[in-house]
Amino acid sequence: MTRSILFDTETTGLDPDQGDRVIEIAALELVNDLYTGQHYHVLINPERDIPEEATRVHGFTLADLEDKPLFADVADDFLAFIGDGKMIAHNAPFDFKFINAELKRAGRAELDYESRAVDTVIMARKKYPGMPASLDALCRRFGIDLSERGTHNALLDCRLLADVYVELIGGRQRGLGLGSDRQKEGNSSGKVQRKAVTGRTPRPMAAPDEATLARHAVFLETVSEPIWNKE
Repeated sequence: MTRSILFDTETTGLDPDQGDRVIEIAALELVNDLYTGQHYHVLINPERDIPEEATRVHGFTLADLEDKPLFADVADDFLAFIGDGKMIAHNAPFDFKFINAELKRAGRAELDYESRAVDTVIMARKKYPGMPASLDALCRRFGIDLSERGTHNALLDCRLLADVYVELIGGRQRGLGLGSDRQKEGNSSGKVQRKAVTGRTPRPMAAPDEATLARHAVFLETVSEPIWNKE
C-alpha cells in the first residue's frame, strides 16, 4: 500500500519572502493513487491584511479569518496528517515554499522538496507538450466537471486535482472504492485488486451440432499418441 498526500494552499499573495502568508490548506489522502475519502482542511488567520487582488482570487477577506487559528496552532495536526509520503500539488514549488515558510516561522522542520514533491504541472507538460497546463485546462481536457468552481477554493481544487492526477498517471476506472475491493488473502503486497470492467456481458457458447462432433471425432483419429489417452 502506497500512501501519498495531494494538497493545495490559498495565500495572501505570491511570495512568502515578502511577507505573504497561508490562509487555507486542504489535503487529501491517496492510497495507491486513489482518494480514500480522508482529508484535512483548515482556514488560518494570516496575522496580516489580505490585498484586494488576492481576495478576488479566493474570495477571503481578513474579516472572514480573524477568528480562525494561527498556523502555529494547527502545524502539528497538519504534519500528523501528511506523514512522510509523497506530496502532490499543482505548481508544487509555490505550495511547498509557502508551507515551509510557515513551518519555519512556527519552529518546525521544513519539508524536503526534492524527496517528497510531485508536481502535476510538470507531469502535464511532459504528457502534453505545448498545451495549457492550468488546472482548469486539464479538467476540460479530461472532461472533469468544473461547474462548482468559482473563486479558488483549496478543498475543491484538491478534489479536482485528484481526478486530474489519476488521468495523468494513466487513468483508472472511476467509481471503484478502496474498502470492499481490498483483497488481503493471498496478496502479501497489500495492493488493491480490482476486476476489469468492460461494460459487456459475455455471450454463452453454442453447443456443437452432430456434424461438427463427427468431424471432430475423425480428426482425433489422426492424432498419434494423444496425451489424453495416457495414464
